[in-house]
Amino acid sequence: MEKFETCDVIIIGAGPAGAIASAILAKNDLNTVVIERETFPRFSIGESLLPHTMEFIEQAGMLDALNANADALGFQYKNGAAFYRKGERSEFNFEQKFSSGPGTTYQVKRAAFDKLLADEASKAGVDIRYQHSVLNVVTNDDGARLEVEGPDGAYVLEAKFVLDASGFGRVLSRMLDLESPSELGPRKAVFTHFKDNISETANFDRNKILITVHPKIEDLWYWLIPFSDGTSSIGAVARPECFDDNLELESQLISYINQDDNLAEILKDAEVLQPARIIGGYSSNVKSLFGPSYALLGNAGEFLDPVFSSGVTIAMRSAVTATNLVVRQLKGDTVDWQSEYDDAMRKGIDVFKTFVTSWYDTSFQDVIFFQAKDTDIKPMITSILAGYAWDESNLFVKNSTRGVRMLTKLCAAD
Repeated sequence: MEKFETCDVIIIGAGPAGAIASAILAKNDLNTVVIERETFPRFSIGESLLPHTMEFIEQAGMLDALNANADALGFQYKNGAAFYRKGERSEFNFEQKFSSGPGTTYQVKRAAFDKLLADEASKAGVDIRYQHSVLNVVTNDDGARLEVEGPDGAYVLEAKFVLDASGFGRVLSRMLDLESPSELGPRKAVFTHFKDNISETANFDRNKILITVHPKIEDLWYWLIPFSDGTSSIGAVARPECFDDNLELESQLISYINQDDNLAEILKDAEVLQPARIIGGYSSNVKSLFGPSYALLGNAGEFLDPVFSSGVTIAMRSAVTATNLVVRQLKGDTVDWQSEYDDAMRKGIDVFKTFVTSWYDTSFQDVIFFQAKDTDIKPMITSILAGYAWDESNLFVKNSTRGVRMLTKLCAAD
C-alpha cells in the first residue's frame, strides 16, 4: 500500500521563491510542504540582488534576519551598479531612482542566503523536505497529486495547489510539456569565486556590482560582484562559440579578464578559490505561467539573462504575487490567473527582456554610458536597473520598446 499524505499547498524548491512563498502561506495558516531535491547549503549563482527584492523579503517576515546576519555571512551592502567599456565609465546610484521603494540591498553568497531564507521559513512552521524529488505530477481543477521520492522511499502527496519554485530544474514545465523556445540567443557563462585582493587605491567601489564590456567582443561581458569578506564572484558571459570545450575553464576565464585593461588592473592580485563552472542554455520560456491548480514561479517559468540581475527579483515578485492569489482562491474568492498573474508578471518580464535584447545589440550599452550625462532620464533608467520594472508611472516601463528606441536616437544625435 503506497504511503499517502495531504496538505494545503505544495511548493517544489526551497530557494528564494519557494522560501518566501512558503513563509507567506504559513502566515495565512495554510499547511505547506516544500519538496527540495538538494541539501542546503548548496551553490547557486544570482548573487547580486536588486533593491526591489527587499520589499518581498520584508513581506515574508525575513528582513530582520537578513540584516542581522549579513555581516557574519559576508554579504556586501549594495547601492548601485557601475559599468566600464573601453575607458568609458558610468555609475547608477539606486538611491537616486525614479520609483519609490528601497534603494539599497546586498550582494550575497547564495548558498548562505538561500539557507538563511529557508531556515526562516522553517521557523515559521513550514515543512521543508530536503533530498526529496518529484517523480510525477498530475493536476486538475480540484488540486494536484505528486509522486515523490525521499530518502525513506516513495510516497504520494496531494494538495489543493502546487507552486513550482524549482528554478533551472523547471519541474512542472518539463513534466506538463509547457516549455517553449526562448526569444533570446544562446549564451554561456563561465564563473568562479576569487579572493580578490583588490587594493584600496583601485578605481573600484565595493558597494556596486561592476559590469564590464569586452574591449573587442561587444556582446561579451563580465560581472564582478564583491562580498564583504574580501572575496568576489567573477564571470564572463558570451555566445557559446567564445568558449572552447577543449580548454580549461579557469584559464579561459582568466584570459578574458586579462584582455580588459580595467579588470586586469583591479584583479591583478586575485587568487582563484574554487574550480570554475559553466552554465549554458539557461534562457527559457513557457506557454503559460499557470494552469489548473498550479503556477510557475521565477526561473521555473521564464529566465532571461544574468546581465541585469533580474532573476531573483522576478522569482521573489512572482512568489509574492502567486501566493497572495492562492490564499484568496483557497478562501473561496474567484481569481483570474491570466490577468492577475500571467499578464501582470509578464509586464515586468517584458521590460527586462527589452533591455536585455538591446544590451546585446549594443544599443542599450550606448544608453548606459550616455545616461551619465543626462539628469532627467537617468533616474528612470536607474529604477529599472534597481528592479522596479513593473512601475508603469515610469515612461521606460510603460512602453519599454519605444523608450529604448527613443534613447538610442538620443544617443546617436549627441
